[in-house]
Amino acid sequence: MTDLTTPDRDPPPAAEETGARRRVVVVGAGFGGIEAARALAASDVDVVVIDRNNHHLFQPLLYQVATAELSPADIAWPIRWILRGQDNATIMMAEVRGVDADSRIVRTTAGDVPYDYLILATGAAHAYFGHDEWAQAAPGLKRVEDATGIRRRLLSAFELAEMTTDHDRRAALMTFVVVGGGPTGVEMAGAIAELARRTLARDFRHSDPARARVLLIEAGPRVLGTFPEDLSAVARRALERLDVEIRLEAEVTMCDRTGVDIGDERIEAATIIWAAGVAASPAAGWIGAEHDRAGRIHVAEDLSVPGRPEIFAIGDTAAVRWQGDRLVPGIAPAAKQMGEFVGRRIADRVACRNAEAPFAYRHRGDLATIGRGAAIVALRRLHLTGFVGWVFWSVAHVYFMVGIKNRFAVAIEWLWSYVTSQRGARLITGSDS
Repeated sequence: MTDLTTPDRDPPPAAEETGARRRVVVVGAGFGGIEAARALAASDVDVVVIDRNNHHLFQPLLYQVATAELSPADIAWPIRWILRGQDNATIMMAEVRGVDADSRIVRTTAGDVPYDYLILATGAAHAYFGHDEWAQAAPGLKRVEDATGIRRRLLSAFELAEMTTDHDRRAALMTFVVVGGGPTGVEMAGAIAELARRTLARDFRHSDPARARVLLIEAGPRVLGTFPEDLSAVARRALERLDVEIRLEAEVTMCDRTGVDIGDERIEAATIIWAAGVAASPAAGWIGAEHDRAGRIHVAEDLSVPGRPEIFAIGDTAAVRWQGDRLVPGIAPAAKQMGEFVGRRIADRVACRNAEAPFAYRHRGDLATIGRGAAIVALRRLHLTGFVGWVFWSVAHVYFMVGIKNRFAVAIEWLWSYVTSQRGARLITGSDS
């Protein structure tokens, strides 16, 4: 096996000059990165997948880890296991520090990695709109560590509320604020309400979890603003049935470990969860590419970086036009489509096949779940709600999971939770220190 890293600072010779196999470096093992690597399985290239973690994460279900519905192992799988049957793929667990685009080298904590083609699939981080200091008080949900940290805060709040005799302190401990009314915020608020009012309702003796206050704060005029208005209204009614307090056209002006300010109103809350916005990774800065306000790289029709035809950006890293001025949404199906497209485009280039068709995103629909046995689904002209929507949502998510064992385990866990209202991952682990 050839050495992946090189101590030299000189640019590596082009593969076409040496006759060597071309090397495709994929930075990020999310939905887009994994799909790109798979699309190159039969191509005459060497694929190097670099990620700072050793696992691929099914992010759409992170909120269920955060609310004790699933364990991390149910929604995360080793990258090496996923690509174990792909002989031309090598995995590097390392953090990327930058890219020397002129020399075609990726700088990582494990050394320098030369490339002939580079795919940037680095995802997104939380955006606090200029208030990064809020991150400690209001964690977002992007990683396994985020989910287990939120789970710890949620469950610890109920434990502390059980022990305190101070009425105001107990009220603050049992107040949960979710900032952001998009799919993640709606799903999180509904799941917290379910956890408090059904799962934990009979487990405590001196406090009543069912009396917990769950607030969902949205700056826009409605929750799920990207969904059709009728489904947005259905979602709001479903949340209200769970006694979730919804604040629309409300802007958080201050946030700390004891609560949030909405304008002049102070809400004391021990647990705050941020679901209000995302920003792209620093990948645009690595290669000096033009980008939008969120840091997403402006790409050409084939998802390559203008002026750098050997570099591609996909998923949350890229700003891809769709339907006029709209951008392709930052969801898993979109990232998978981009990854497959770029993988095939590189395979065509290596094989000297003509491939001029631009990337065309195919929107399959929008889905969100609201608590136990209720979801909304928008599939073009078909709208599903309630239990039927929840069944469709469940089948769709199980289908996209990796491995039959994981699909079976999650399906059984959901069925058990639906029948019993119990959750099997209620563990408080780690610390906030």
